[in-house]
Amino acid sequence: CVCTPESYTAFSPEDIYLPCEATGNPAPTFRWVKDGEAFGTETQGSGTLQADQNETLSYYQGFYRCYASNTLGTAMTRVIQVIVESQPVLLKQQKVHKRAYEGESIILSCNPPESSTPPLIHWMDKKMVHIRQSERVIVGLDGNLYFANLLKTDSRDDYICNAQYAAARTVLPESAVTLTVMPSNDVLHGKKPHLFHPTGLHSSVMALKGDSVTLECIPKGLPTPKVEWKKKDGKLDETSGQVDNHGRWLYFDSITQNDDGEYECRAFNSHGSTSHSFSVSVEASPYWVKEPQNLLYSPGETVRLDCQAEGIPTPTVTWSMNGQPITVDDEPRRSVSGGVLRLMDVEFGDTAVYQCEATNKHGSILTNTYLHVVELPPQILSSDGVVYKVTEGGDIKMHCESFGSHTLWGFNMVPLLSHPRVDLLTNGAIEMLNVSHDDSGVYTCSIKDANISINAYLEVFDRTVILTSPQNVRALRGSTVLLDCRFSKDSKLHEYQIVWRKDGSKIQESSPDDEYTIFENGTLKVTNLHSEHTGNYSCEVITSLDHVKSSGSITVVAPPDPPRDLSVSEIDPQGGTLTLSWTPGHSHNSPIIEFIIQAREEQHTEEGQWRWEEWKKTPGDFSEVELKLQPFCTYRFRIIAVNELGHSEPSKPSEHFSTPPAVPYSNPSGVRSDSKDPGTLIISWDEMDKRFHHGQGFQYKVFWREADGKGVHWNHGYTTGPPFLINNTGTYTPFEIKVQAVNSLGEGPAPVAEIGHSGEDLPMEAPSGVSVTVMNSTVRVKWNEAQKVRGLLLGYKVKLITTIQQLERPEQEERIVVVHGMKTSEEVPGLRLFSQYELSVTVFNSKGEGPRSKVHPFNTPEGAPGPPASLTFESPTDKSLILYWTPPIERNGILLGYIVQYQEEVDNIGGEVQMQFISDPSVTHLELKPLDPSSYYIFNVMARTAAGDGPPITRRGATLLDGVPPSNITMFSGDTYVNLSWVPGERDRNYAFHISFTRLNGGGIQWQNSEVVNSTQGFYTLTGLQPGTDYHLAIFQGNSTPHWQEKLRTNGPGMYLSEMPGGFATQGWFIGLISAVVLLVLILLILCLIKRSKGGKYAVKDKEDKEVDSEARPMKDETFGEYSDADEKRSDSQPSLCGDSKLGSDDSLAEYGDSVDIQFNEDGSFIGQYSGRGTRMGLQTERHSYAHTLNTL
Repeated sequence: CVCTPESYTAFSPEDIYLPCEATGNPAPTFRWVKDGEAFGTETQGSGTLQADQNETLSYYQGFYRCYASNTLGTAMTRVIQVIVESQPVLLKQQKVHKRAYEGESIILSCNPPESSTPPLIHWMDKKMVHIRQSERVIVGLDGNLYFANLLKTDSRDDYICNAQYAAARTVLPESAVTLTVMPSNDVLHGKKPHLFHPTGLHSSVMALKGDSVTLECIPKGLPTPKVEWKKKDGKLDETSGQVDNHGRWLYFDSITQNDDGEYECRAFNSHGSTSHSFSVSVEASPYWVKEPQNLLYSPGETVRLDCQAEGIPTPTVTWSMNGQPITVDDEPRRSVSGGVLRLMDVEFGDTAVYQCEATNKHGSILTNTYLHVVELPPQILSSDGVVYKVTEGGDIKMHCESFGSHTLWGFNMVPLLSHPRVDLLTNGAIEMLNVSHDDSGVYTCSIKDANISINAYLEVFDRTVILTSPQNVRALRGSTVLLDCRFSKDSKLHEYQIVWRKDGSKIQESSPDDEYTIFENGTLKVTNLHSEHTGNYSCEVITSLDHVKSSGSITVVAPPDPPRDLSVSEIDPQGGTLTLSWTPGHSHNSPIIEFIIQAREEQHTEEGQWRWEEWKKTPGDFSEVELKLQPFCTYRFRIIAVNELGHSEPSKPSEHFSTPPAVPYSNPSGVRSDSKDPGTLIISWDEMDKRFHHGQGFQYKVFWREADGKGVHWNHGYTTGPPFLINNTGTYTPFEIKVQAVNSLGEGPAPVAEIGHSGEDLPMEAPSGVSVTVMNSTVRVKWNEAQKVRGLLLGYKVKLITTIQQLERPEQEERIVVVHGMKTSEEVPGLRLFSQYELSVTVFNSKGEGPRSKVHPFNTPEGAPGPPASLTFESPTDKSLILYWTPPIERNGILLGYIVQYQEEVDNIGGEVQMQFISDPSVTHLELKPLDPSSYYIFNVMARTAAGDGPPITRRGATLLDGVPPSNITMFSGDTYVNLSWVPGERDRNYAFHISFTRLNGGGIQWQNSEVVNSTQGFYTLTGLQPGTDYHLAIFQGNSTPHWQEKLRTNGPGMYLSEMPGGFATQGWFIGLISAVVLLVLILLILCLIKRSKGGKYAVKDKEDKEVDSEARPMKDETFGEYSDADEKRSDSQPSLCGDSKLGSDDSLAEYGDSVDIQFNEDGSFIGQYSGRGTRMGLQTERHSYAHTLNTL
């Protein structure tokens, strides 16, 4: 074994240390070769090389190789380079003073001493504090300090470049650089981006696999440009590159072959963009794919040493024996093919250490292999009867390690000579590829020409397969996801395990309530997702023979976390700008689209009215922003991040930041004249927000002067707010007016003058030259432009008056047409025809109308009339109709008569049109006959004047047919009534009939008739029936055969007096008792009325003498006659036969209860009750007692 040192740079003799250690039996000796020649003396025990203090450091610069030897061979190391340098020393430097204007870009150079080990550069101030870097200020790979644009705050005298040489353990500071930034107006214009570094449009970068590589783009411009990176031939997020150093670097920590390709950086700001492309080629120094092993052989065997290496470009492999290159020409038993060294019929003299070295332009690697040839009898070293298990499709190695002779393999007693899936390895084993079930069986390994053999048993199982792989899931925070892992395995493999891993770490399931749950079918359940659950998940099914793996992922998305670490820097008080920077919060796997910058001004607002306002939005890849502030304000800032899932919570507010006062930057807007009254000028404007006052003592300076050009002197005054009043300014006089903002530090910019007027007055004159031109129902009016308006002319009003004669009482109709602006003509449509109008014109301004012009009468011509107002018809017979109509509402002239048109409908198509003319306008009806009773007709009636015929009024109709009683009747029965409904015939005349009814009680049929019912009613309520009783209803038409009949039963119980056993209700004594009770009640009521009549006069109505029908209706008047308060008192003091109840002035029995419902049985017996809606408690009580008495009877 030889331990190989690494190449390095030495700055002192103490740095010379080249380790070289090896083991062997017997113990090896060590020697060194430098630049191809022996160096130093041969040593034992250790070969480590250290510097001799008597030698100079330069003596050790060169290329070294160490050799370790014993009697069995020689091993060696690869070549090591030692570079010798003196300690870096900083030469004497002069002070550097640079001057530049604000907004310009600049480079502060750093030129440390060169070294084979480049130094790390740190720009610091004299207090050893690092210069703060940002997108605007950055340190490049070359160590220079780049300013994309300068601020006045960049001025300082202690920019110091410090070079750190780690290998030499030295830090060298250069002289301080003084930078002075001078003010400039160019900062208002901005500059398009350009690149400090790299230059040109394209660069080629060659990198070694595994090295760290940085692509750099440093822009300049104003405002500070942003930089974005992309992979032109792929996706940037599929590479190992990371954007670093404020977006100026694309950094590969350990570059791979997958990172090879085309990249581009693009720098941009609001004024434009620029770009640069990089071609990255990834090559590799040599690395081992397969190394030969130390082996033991017997004489006569064939040895194969396999040495495979890869690299870009492909490395060259060379072989050495004991440190000396092998030549195949001198020894025919040796052959070299690429990385394979083959030795046939080895001898004892072939015992040696063989070196394999792979080299390309990027370096070399070397390995030592020990080959020992020894004499021993043939034997098989592997065990007999080994059972090998493998799954279908897998590979299996069956071992038969032997010594002293070659081995032969057979399957089921058949030699395996040249099987396409079986490889015979140099150690005697066989490797079978893509095993199938047919390969199961017994395999025999034997030694040629010897009776030595072993058996190996091969069992082939079904392979394990994942049927449903985990998905790539994108889910919201707080939700639950399931990742599938459904699999199948060989049923004979009882032991298996399902392992889930997240980002390579095994997931532990602690309980069913845990955030991770693994089900028996392999499914993984993840609950209550949060950011830490984002990652790659793999499901692995492990059996004793194989394991399969499938991967998916969970991406937990959510609104972003709020930004943090808000800081205010790079303040320019004079320019009113600052730079606000922040650190973005977690994006939760959904890229931040933008940041919303909010500000709150607290100095000029009461605390309860503080509110956050949105100031600016920046792209999601920004982390700082420049803000323009108003003077004399106190601000706080906060930031909200936004992604596709929503807004973050606001960040914590920044510290307070106050700006110094300054003169006003602007003047109020909306300067105008709000004058109302003549002789006054009122100047008004929109008040400025306190945030724009910019200092204390804020006022408005108001200027005015007449606009006729005679005076050049401006009048002015001061006020703290609008309006500003000026008297004695005339009527609607034009003025130049302007308002300037002023505070204690000075005046704002020069204001711009506006034109305003003093107050208006009513116009003095009416428009002249009014003329009219009549065109049917339209009149065109013209007039001259009004004079002496005494204000801003807003327009004209045209007034038209006419009298409508066609109404019962003539009425005046007035119409006013407003003409806005300066027009002096107007067309007025929609006038009434055949009418007389009076027209006048006025002018108006904001004060109102002026006097009216002279009235101009005119007449509209006669026109065709409108349609008749109505059209109805009667049908005296089934073959005739009488049409009735009324004259048109809009006659538009003198009516000359009417035209009547009618036509028969045949299959919904009009037939021949019949027409009749009526020359007498007073005739408004017409009888049409003969008509077809089976058809419908369409009727049109038109009025006519001398100007023509008007539009028709149209109706559709037909003659009426003889009516009949209804036959399709629907019934609904109640306790004492039945509702009957039917649909009248559309063309049937009315037919009067009775509804006959009788009870079905087993006796003879005694029909009773209802009142007269009309067939056109469609509904009738038959009353006076008994509850729970069967009835027979019928309608007769001219003979004894019913036209319609039906039976029904009323609702309610059927126990009534008339149906008591033994004919109780028909007994004479019962009838007499009922009669006596009724007579007694009537006598009591008469006595009450007589007693009551002594209290005053009554006006007895004639209605009392009228016959009362079965449904007595309440009287409309609640009282009869009048009485005095004295009479009432006298009446109230007398005893009453009616108890305590006061019946008042009601004088009929019907009025006591609003109605009396009296009914008699067929035999004349009385049944009934009082029902009513009295308003006095006593009256209600009395009515209730009567009703209760009757019900009891």
